[in-house]
Amino acid sequence: MVLITEDMVRRRAEHNNCEILSLEEVSLHQQDIEKIEHIDKWCRDLKILYLQNNLIPRIENVYRLKKLEYLNLALNNVELIENLEGCESLQKLDLTVNFVGRLSSVESLKNNLHLRELFLYLDGKEIGRSERIRARQGLDEVRRRIRQQEQDYLQKRASEKEEAQREGGEVQRGPKRESRSSVKAKNPGFDGRWYTDINNTIPVHEENKEIQGREEKEKTSCLSSEDQEREFWEKPCAYTPESRLETHRHLDEKKKAKERKAVKTPKAPRTLITPHGRVMNVNEPKLDFNLTEDGDNNTIVLDLEVYRHMDTSLMDVDVQPTYARVTVKGKIFQLVLPAEVRPDSSTAKRSQITGHLVLTMPKAQGEIKMTTPHPPKVSQSSNTPEEKTRKGNNRQRLEVDPSKHSGVDLANIVPRENRAGEQTIFYDNFVDDPDVPPLM
Repeated sequence: MVLITEDMVRRRAEHNNCEILSLEEVSLHQQDIEKIEHIDKWCRDLKILYLQNNLIPRIENVYRLKKLEYLNLALNNVELIENLEGCESLQKLDLTVNFVGRLSSVESLKNNLHLRELFLYLDGKEIGRSERIRARQGLDEVRRRIRQQEQDYLQKRASEKEEAQREGGEVQRGPKRESRSSVKAKNPGFDGRWYTDINNTIPVHEENKEIQGREEKEKTSCLSSEDQEREFWEKPCAYTPESRLETHRHLDEKKKAKERKAVKTPKAPRTLITPHGRVMNVNEPKLDFNLTEDGDNNTIVLDLEVYRHMDTSLMDVDVQPTYARVTVKGKIFQLVLPAEVRPDSSTAKRSQITGHLVLTMPKAQGEIKMTTPHPPKVSQSSNTPEEKTRKGNNRQRLEVDPSKHSGVDLANIVPRENRAGEQTIFYDNFVDDPDVPPLM
């Protein structure tokens, strides 16, 4: 049973800063409410109240709403118009698709002087002036017929309620197993009667009907859920407040059962390492991978084909000496390595082209083989040492023959004395250039 709570009203008062004391309009439709309460105490200034499409059977607890102008109670289980005398400002009342069988209760609205619109879903047409005149002329006869119809209606409703209670009790009790003595007592005698009671005068055909009805109920209990669902909706029934409430409860139970199925039972934690210390291979995300060994660099390379557009923040990498573990969106990928590696020297990178996660893990044992580029081969035609040296080295140097100097070598300038005792400067290896003018 859904009740009106303060939290429910506040959540629907967002347009009024969640203040309910000064609230003038509130919508509580489609909440499966079965009783009107607390509204007249919390929201005294309420002018518009929407309560359509609920399970309200009675109009109550609204007489303090002196400022209420519009009350919508369409699609409910209201059977009687009552308790609206205190709503002095009421102008519009909507009781469309309800169960108002006592039409004489409309007279309780005569004190609502401001009432201008009343919806009972009779024919959906506005009452004209001529219809008012004719109704006033035959008012006594109309009242008599309405009273008679109300009596018939009350008898019909009493039988409907009794049948609903009986069916509800049978559903709650469910099928019972009969004792062995009761089975023996129900065996008919020579005249076709059951003699458990000497005063029993029930005809045989009525007893057979009871047995058939019991057997049908037992068959119904053995039906599958789909068959029961089909039988529930195909079973003919009268449109009454009880049938509407039963339909609502059936849908509510179906919804709860669906929610229970939706709640997944927590799975047992997956074993990653056994109590004996054995590491297990696990691939929860079901990703393809490639594990290779690079002998030249003495490393183990794991290429994990993670999703290309997945954010790297959704991955977690843990490299241990004997295994590597990668968590992808909460799912664990774990792989035992063929050799022991060094976790502190391992690297993890994402490929910019494929998005794969590449783990490079150096082995803990072994040496890295260094490879050097081979020198280019010398052709057979080159035999001189200068050419071999020049072609064997990457860096080539140019050498100049000292005898080919064209400039003056100042280091060979030496002073010499002539016969007169004068010093003359001679230049060794001096070549006179006719194009150079003499010094003055």
